[in-house]
Amino acid sequence: MTTRIYHNPRCSKSRQTLQLIEQHSGPPEVIEYLKTPPDFDTLSDLLDMLGLDPRQLMRTREKEYAESGADNPDLGREQLIALMVQYPKLIERPIVVSNGKAAIGRPPESILDIL
Repeated sequence: MTTRIYHNPRCSKSRQTLQLIEQHSGPPEVIEYLKTPPDFDTLSDLLDMLGLDPRQLMRTREKEYAESGADNPDLGREQLIALMVQYPKLIERPIVVSNGKAAIGRPPESILDIL
């Protein structure tokens, strides 16, 4: 099974995580999620694999968080996922999928358990 990373090349943690993957399991499938955001179903599946609620995967300090209305506490799962699809900068990075499991590379070493 190919390892996949939802990657932002401008992020140092994402670059470090990519390097760890390459060292431990070879070249992964790299998805630059700001250019090619995951669709609703993919993001929903990632959340399930991570065991997180949508808000736990959101970068709440990004200006898009308030500008998009994602800070509204009344929004439900589907609405928050739709906002992350529309505003991919809200998605925490990097997300790594390998062997049917997912992990967030913060810190980068946290992905080693799934490789």
